[in-house]
Amino acid sequence: MPPDVICDQTPAPLLSIQNLSAEFGPGAPVLIDVNLSVMAGQRLALVGESGSGKTLTALSILRLQEDLQYTAGRVCFAGQNMLSASNAALRQIRGRAIGMIFQEPMTALNPLKSIGDQIGEVIVQHEGGTKAIVQARVIELLEQVQLPDPAERARALPYQLSGGQRQRAMIAMALACRPQLLIADEPTTALDVTLQRQIMELLTALQRELGMAVLLITHDLNLVRRYSDWVAVMQQGRIVEQGTVADIFTHPKHAYTQQLLAAAPVAVPLPLIAPEAPTVLAARGLSVVFKQPKPRGSARTWRDGFSATRPFIALDQLDLSLAAGETLGVIGESGSGKSTLALALLRLIRAQGAIEIDGKPVQELSEAAFRPFRRAIQIVFQDPFGALSPRMTVGEIIGEGLRVHEPQLSNQERHDKIAAVMAAVGLANTGLHRYPHEFSGGQRQRIAIARALILRPRILILDEPTSALDATVQKQILALLRELQETLGLSYLFITHDLRVVQAMAHRVLVLYQGRVVEAGDTVQIFKAPQQAYTQQLVASL
Repeated sequence: MPPDVICDQTPAPLLSIQNLSAEFGPGAPVLIDVNLSVMAGQRLALVGESGSGKTLTALSILRLQEDLQYTAGRVCFAGQNMLSASNAALRQIRGRAIGMIFQEPMTALNPLKSIGDQIGEVIVQHEGGTKAIVQARVIELLEQVQLPDPAERARALPYQLSGGQRQRAMIAMALACRPQLLIADEPTTALDVTLQRQIMELLTALQRELGMAVLLITHDLNLVRRYSDWVAVMQQGRIVEQGTVADIFTHPKHAYTQQLLAAAPVAVPLPLIAPEAPTVLAARGLSVVFKQPKPRGSARTWRDGFSATRPFIALDQLDLSLAAGETLGVIGESGSGKSTLALALLRLIRAQGAIEIDGKPVQELSEAAFRPFRRAIQIVFQDPFGALSPRMTVGEIIGEGLRVHEPQLSNQERHDKIAAVMAAVGLANTGLHRYPHEFSGGQRQRIAIARALILRPRILILDEPTSALDATVQKQILALLRELQETLGLSYLFITHDLRVVQAMAHRVLVLYQGRVVEAGDTVQIFKAPQQAYTQQLVASL
């Protein structure tokens, strides 16, 4: 590792990563000869599949990954080598000259401190000032990121804000000291399309206003195309290709770049389900109302803009029907009621209205009477890592439903069924005795699908099944779901904020807004000629 602190400044990019290699231990390289430069005011996107080294590269800029051993290269920021800089020098740069928006604001923010206090800490650390000056600057920053009622939001704890509001608060914190470089690590991953567009347009406007450079780390190629000038493609710890956005998207040279671009979902018109196809799932007048008690000591509690002292109507008189072999897409912004709908149909939360499975009313059944119907309708949750118990092996996870619904099976019979369903989703049964953390994100999603299929359901509720996956893995999972639907005759209720996935997968679409269906119809028609203003806004975000 070179001992120099000052880097060669001719030519002078704001950030220059030169021949950087790093490992977590001998023989386990994670970054290999990485070369990357960011000019002042430039918008550079770093793309690649999960585990390719994107986030590690970003953390190396600020030297935040303490257990990472650097074996070669330099990271030069404004002429200073970050890898050999003192801790005192790093403290002056972190949060001041370089700001960072971390991938998941709910885990990056302190749950016990108000948003205003957390932003204020950054200001006090680097700029000082009286309490009144710091408070005024916090309000100014929250106004700058367009948070409504900034004084009220400054007093809120992170859980009292919506996903989009938390992301805006993270941006305000990163911009508190007017940095020269902003690192944005997957800033829109968990947001719906309208919020994605708002956040990215906000970042672009602030970047121009402040004249800062932006390093955008993302697996969303559509964001790269729209909001970046330059793009670098990363695979297995290496930069395999880089160039202008126009060049990379129109003339990709490396096979992996070509593979990434080809993985984007393609909107292919699907044949409509025959009118005589039986209805396997129906709901009429489905409503869900939550009562949110005010926490002790809070001035006011907010959730998606609603006061917590009032009932929150999550679903309002919703009707739907799903035919055998059909995919019904459910789209809408965060807080529109999509996941609440899934839980209500599964009777995992209390709801009013009528629910029918295979034409049989089930809403008023006792839990014991409803148990046989649970075999017919299963769910694949949004986050496969959070949905799989870390204390159970994959075989135990997949086979759990059999122990409940088919307790008469012998161990061998249960093993055979588990092995068969693993093969059906493309998993080797050699992983039966391994744990979820030993699998990739795509493999974990296959495990979740296998668990849902083990009871041979007719209906699968898919709640954002690909939102946490990069483009290549997403393509594999969507292909698997199509194949399973064709071979097993499954019906899907497909909940997603990714409109391109809906176009590629759904026969029909429901558009939810504030718990109500505002538009419904054939997928092609909805995207070609949306009738409602909200649907038009969603489609315009593509």
